[in-house]
Amino acid sequence: MTTRSGRHEFRARCRVSTRLALIVGCASTWACATQTFAQGEFPTRPIRFIVPFTPGGASDIQARLIGQSLSPTYGQNILIDNRPGAGTVLATEIAMRTPPDGHTWLFVTTAFVISPSLRQVNYDPTKDFAPLIWLSSSPNMLIANAAFPANSIQELIRLARSKPDHITYASAGAGTAAHVSIELLQTMTGIKLTHVPYKGIAQAMVDLMAGQINLLVTSPVAALPIVKQGKAKALSVGGAKRSPAAPDVPTIGEQGVPGYEASAFQGIVLVAGTPRPLVARIHRDIDGTARAPGVRDRLAEDGSEYVGGSPEAFARHIDTERAKWAKVVRASGAKAD
Repeated sequence: MTTRSGRHEFRARCRVSTRLALIVGCASTWACATQTFAQGEFPTRPIRFIVPFTPGGASDIQARLIGQSLSPTYGQNILIDNRPGAGTVLATEIAMRTPPDGHTWLFVTTAFVISPSLRQVNYDPTKDFAPLIWLSSSPNMLIANAAFPANSIQELIRLARSKPDHITYASAGAGTAAHVSIELLQTMTGIKLTHVPYKGIAQAMVDLMAGQINLLVTSPVAALPIVKQGKAKALSVGGAKRSPAAPDVPTIGEQGVPGYEASAFQGIVLVAGTPRPLVARIHRDIDGTARAPGVRDRLAEDGSEYVGGSPEAFARHIDTERAKWAKVVRASGAKAD
């Protein structure tokens, strides 16, 4: 007959065995990743490139450009895995649970550092990921329905002050750079707009052209086609300087809001624990690909400026952006809609 103390001892042994198994499993995963790279076998299978937005947007286009350009060098496919939702949190948490062996890449934008200030998340941008490369920086563009009465930022401000919370603006999701860039504008000017978050930019553009929403914040590459067709009009860009893709569109700072600057960053991170030599290797491969004339020129055509730099420089930028946007979220009272 088993005594009560015996049962407690048995359960304790089971708990210890489970913990040891988890520890050994984690150590084995890291060891396998290190050993595989040490033997020069990378990549050993197709690379999964997780993109936290729907197909067709600026992030998706950049990821596919890098993947298609680098795939022949690796002799392996780089498979784009679009996982939109929850202000990029869904994709980020999926990536966090993958082995640190370099075969899973996560495309990140400014939302990567904004979302933890807006909602409860199960990851830390600094501790749970290894910055790989800062791909580009690009200003968001604020566009309006073609029939919208305002044609400039000052006209928008006057209209919004006369009708608080009446004017709607769309973004690709709560917690994205587009969302919080307007929160910054509201804080600096005292206006109140109503945010309408979408899971992707495609449906938002359809609704903008149909007059279902008034304004849309998105990338120049997504905005300019419908602007050129006369189905929408550009009010401003959010960067410190005009976009090369739209040199005739003034910045918000130029239009009477001095000091306003809200550019988005795009980059790639790996899971924390990825061996440093492997991080350096992949960084070198992507940097070489992105600097090729065809790739770099395509980024410029889409209104993005290639940055590059070291993983350490990207880590510092992530820290700076995280502090900047956390302050904006606190000041504006922005919420994850």
